[in-house]
Amino acid sequence: MTEMFTIGKRLIPADHIALVELFEPGLTPKIQTSRDFKARVVLINRDSFLIEETVEVFANDHGFRGLPDEPVAVNPRVRFSVETFKPVDGFTPTKPYLTRLLWRDLDGNDQSKLLLSKPEVALAIAVTGDPVQEPSADNSAVSGKRPRSGTRRKSRQRTPVATV
Repeated sequence: MTEMFTIGKRLIPADHIALVELFEPGLTPKIQTSRDFKARVVLINRDSFLIEETVEVFANDHGFRGLPDEPVAVNPRVRFSVETFKPVDGFTPTKPYLTRLLWRDLDGNDQSKLLLSKPEVALAIAVTGDPVQEPSADNSAVSGKRPRSGTRRKSRQRTPVATV
């Protein structure tokens, strides 16, 4: 059976959600409601709906991958691609976008979202699922070796010590 999310009254297949992003009520004055919407769930066909959870809470609850430079979390079940973004003549974006995140909807149409994140960061998180790591003092990023996330320790069996 397909994994489903229940969001409000809606049942949504997990692979139909592309991302979740911050909702800023002041930017959309047409919406008049007493509910405290904090995020927008964007489906792969670009339909969207508002939720009362924050991007972070939704991402943590549903296993989405958050982008560090902006309040957006992507669905690891969706196949994304990444392009660098340069505005074309006649289009003046309101923010300094660097990246275009792309995916295909169920009809095979291209969909996209502009991001503030660097293309390398978006690629690492949205496409490969690698966490973004800052270069460490030992220059392991320069050497091409990935830092170990932890070390394995063999558990030693301890001999009980008798107390007198």
